[in-house]
Amino acid sequence: MSTLEIRGLRVSVETKEGPKAILNGVDLTIRSGETHAIMGPNGSGKSTLAYSLAGHPKYKVTGGTVTLDGADVLAMKVDERARAGLFLAMQYPVEVPGVSVSNFLRTAKTAIDGQAPALRSWVKEIRGAMDALRMDPEFQERSVNEGFSGGEKKRHEILQMELLKPKFAILDETDSGLDVDALRIVSEGVNRTKSTTDVGVLLITHYTRILRYITPDFVHVFVDGHVAEEGGAELADRLEDEGYDRFLATAQA
Repeated sequence: MSTLEIRGLRVSVETKEGPKAILNGVDLTIRSGETHAIMGPNGSGKSTLAYSLAGHPKYKVTGGTVTLDGADVLAMKVDERARAGLFLAMQYPVEVPGVSVSNFLRTAKTAIDGQAPALRSWVKEIRGAMDALRMDPEFQERSVNEGFSGGEKKRHEILQMELLKPKFAILDETDSGLDVDALRIVSEGVNRTKSTTDVGVLLITHYTRILRYITPDFVHVFVDGHVAEEGGAELADRLEDEGYDRFLATAQA
């Protein structure tokens, strides 16, 4: 059982007018096997939370703590966070020209495990995961995300999650830009990983449609850089009916 604990997290970004606070004291505890949905309006700090946990240099932590099984995540470099068990599926996955998907995946797996996977079993595992995600085997030889459609990029992110088996997966708007079929396939990939590992999932989304496939244990509403309300899956249904107006009215009062 692993625990990712966020306490009083404050984060700012540099703007032309100077530092701007984005996160204003976030408290979250995520345990192995749990799925936490982070919902909220645009600009509420959801993606900032994701990239701050992953160690993006654009975001400056100005207060609070983040620990993974007691270890100080904020003191770790980006690659150290990944090796410790944190995984980020990006909202806009970047292209890496000249690096094939197969080389990228095996290099990442080697870095995390400390040794290269046995080639025969690794090839079999990749093929099985790609088949389940409806990915053409030829994708292995293409440069990472280069020329991929939005849906293909998101499937590749979930392919990484399945193969790397992190302790905690942060999925930043993985549902954005997906059609109905791609959404179902990507969601099945997340559920498949959850069924075979104890991965804890932090699922960031604007909409409830992905939550019809991936059932959250907890829903947290982000407004103005902090958690404004928490509940179970029923809270997502309420948000679908009511929207965020009542939270925004309170924040602006």
